[in-house]
Amino acid sequence: MVDKDRIVGLAKEIKGAVKQAAGKALGDIKLESEGLAEKTEGKVQNAVGGLKDKIKES
Repeated sequence: MVDKDRIVGLAKEIKGAVKQAAGKALGDIKLESEGLAEKTEGKVQNAVGGLKDKIKES
């Protein structure tokens, strides 16, 4: 079973990527930066979930 951190992290990555692209398209640096930060946070959370999955498999 997949750890819920992986699911939530992936959702944050996607949401951040959309926000970043919207900010870039609109020329809104703040929105673009927020999107990048959210995308990065999602990647970290996804990685933590992956580590939890590996620990559970052991």
